[in-house]
Amino acid sequence: MPRPSSSRRLAFTASAAIGAFCLTVLPSAATSTPAQIATSKTNGVAYLKSLQGADGSYAGSGLSNEWAFSALAAAGTAAVDVTPGGDTTKNARTVYRSLLSTASWPSASPVVTDYERATLNAYAAGIDPARVSASRNLIADIYGYWQNAEPGYFGPSANFNGTVFAALALGGARTQAGAQRIPQSLRDSLITRIRANQHNDGGWNFSKAEGNPDQLGAVSDIDMTGAAMAALCVSGVPNTDTDIAQAKAFLKSKLIANSGAFNAMFGVNTDSNGWAVSGLNACGINPQTGDFLTSAGKTPVDFLIAQQFNPGGGFKYLPSDTVPSAYASIDGLRAVAGGGFTATPPTPVTSGAPQWVAQSTFTAGTAAKLALTVDDGAGNMKVCSVSLTPTATTTTLGAVLDAAVGAGTPAGCVTAVTPSSGTGTVTALNGKANNGANTWQVSTDGSAFAAATRGKVINAGDTIALRWGA
Repeated sequence: MPRPSSSRRLAFTASAAIGAFCLTVLPSAATSTPAQIATSKTNGVAYLKSLQGADGSYAGSGLSNEWAFSALAAAGTAAVDVTPGGDTTKNARTVYRSLLSTASWPSASPVVTDYERATLNAYAAGIDPARVSASRNLIADIYGYWQNAEPGYFGPSANFNGTVFAALALGGARTQAGAQRIPQSLRDSLITRIRANQHNDGGWNFSKAEGNPDQLGAVSDIDMTGAAMAALCVSGVPNTDTDIAQAKAFLKSKLIANSGAFNAMFGVNTDSNGWAVSGLNACGINPQTGDFLTSAGKTPVDFLIAQQFNPGGGFKYLPSDTVPSAYASIDGLRAVAGGGFTATPPTPVTSGAPQWVAQSTFTAGTAAKLALTVDDGAGNMKVCSVSLTPTATTTTLGAVLDAAVGAGTPAGCVTAVTPSSGTGTVTALNGKANNGANTWQVSTDGSAFAAATRGKVINAGDTIALRWGA
């Protein structure tokens, strides 16, 4: 296919040891041998390292190479270990974190996929996306694009890829301890919308199809089918699910026997193959055996490795190309390495470098954001980004709820809190009061739900979930 349009590539410009979301070892029964895959990974990593700027950067304005972090992590290379000329002060992780922390990033007119792209790549680079800096919380940034009028969509629903990558980012970027940081109720709302957009042929496209018979009947796209499959699986849908089986059948129907490539909407190319394989990887479906081993003994991984220049390590975009492409090399390496669309950051080899970096406390007087969901137990999910200016290194749940009344985006997440002061138990929220065993409960970063009190301590970057129930 030709270079993706800017709106589409934003979903990708806009994979995690979280079950099946990131596989890093393919079985020995695969047609491409473990040795061939290891060589592909080694050479692919070397090529991606060559893309680093002299200042240590991989990212900048507009389209960039920051997706290299997801591919490097899937291949076992920590971003903090990637340096220009061995200058550790300019390592890729530090430079990327600095970029994400600037007030001018991503632009004066950001879109939700900017924050989703950054979340997936920050996570892979070993930067806690909710704790990039005192003022940058990428999870909260994504929450701010929740659509009150169409719950479950993030960003304009017509740009369906914004919702797919919301699921990938929010479900894939777990806590530093590996916990699912967002509540299942939010994941379920995403799952519902993704299912509703599945085309009749079993795949998906980057634009909205829900409620439109013509769009639902249109031919699906290889790339977005891979991404949507991964979005469902990282949100908790098993690979035995009917919708995953239908997506798998769609991809199988597009296989070309003599090469193992998928016949994408715009023809055979590395990027489409890479996205499809990453979708299969994310769902724990081996792309080298069973349905994806063709009658000629070829697989999608065989095709990708055949697209790689060696020993240079870069991947070409089209089979006819004579030079490597940065994007194709990222997509190809991530898929061959067994990754989905992000990956748990590897342990660094640089002496003293931690696996994770994160803002540990609020900075008094510095404006911050927190991600908040409110579930009333009756199917009325509220999601918002809450802006507040802490007065200390921590804050309280009461202060967050009070701030949400006037500074929640989108508005309406919290309309009233009882009591309105003090540190005691929250007895009513948004007009719904505690009733017997059914009370307001709170969880942070996926912890067990417990009684919600105004005095509960909230730390920088906490993802807060409130729910009414027993």
